[in-house]
Amino acid sequence: MKPFRHSLIFSFIFIISTTTTLFANELNQKIEEVFSKADTNATFVLYDMQKEKLIIHNQARAQKRYTPASTFKIANSLIGLETKTVKSVDESLPYIGPENPFIASWKEDMGLRKAIAISNVPIYQELARRIGLKRMKHYLKIFEYGNADTGAIIDRFWLDGPIEISALEQVEFLKKLVKEELPISKEAQRDVKQILLFESADDYKLYAKTGWQNAPDSGIGWFVGWIENAEGSYIFALNIDMKGANDAPKRISLTRDCLFALGLLKNL
Repeated sequence: MKPFRHSLIFSFIFIISTTTTLFANELNQKIEEVFSKADTNATFVLYDMQKEKLIIHNQARAQKRYTPASTFKIANSLIGLETKTVKSVDESLPYIGPENPFIASWKEDMGLRKAIAISNVPIYQELARRIGLKRMKHYLKIFEYGNADTGAIIDRFWLDGPIEISALEQVEFLKKLVKEELPISKEAQRDVKQILLFESADDYKLYAKTGWQNAPDSGIGWFVGWIENAEGSYIFALNIDMKGANDAPKRISLTRDCLFALGLLKNL
């Protein structure tokens, strides 16, 4: 397999981990406190787009690839729009799924705007089926999205594998999206960025997507995205080992705690 590289690695790097600290300072200690209290194995990567600097908690894990789960909805949305599989984020796709889905609100036809907000798996599976393996593989390759391996099953590869992506690769992918530098139309990138708005306040906007591999059982939990404030944009990716549903809120709470410790959120 062709070795992968993280171009962000060659930026100025602040590494925060339990074993290695290149620049010991108060911020490092605060981030360490966040994870020391969390009682979970995790990695957190943040990229400061203005200073072109990385902050990494648990560098070894940050480079390890995992199944993206529902964070793949970001790439799936981009490809669906770019290929005109859907004409807009509001074009309705049919619900083709189980009679009693994991989340009851999934069970209706809807567009990507609503589907990504409630992480509707069957809607995105239908989008993937309509895109097809050939086009999906092409775009994942030019996106340099993890190992870009779809396997042979078009509507399960981001849930069960074989596609995998690391936290560092998530940040690199999102950096291109935020800068609208992916090799697709700017219109598609702008539309997807818009539907990723997770929350907003007077002093910031948070764009993000959760993921949970093997839900509702133990697996890998994700929270990836970026925060915009008066100083600029900061891209992040967190993944954690989740033992079950009780760990699900940690994906967001740990990220919030990190952003607060770094001064990017004024209030939790």
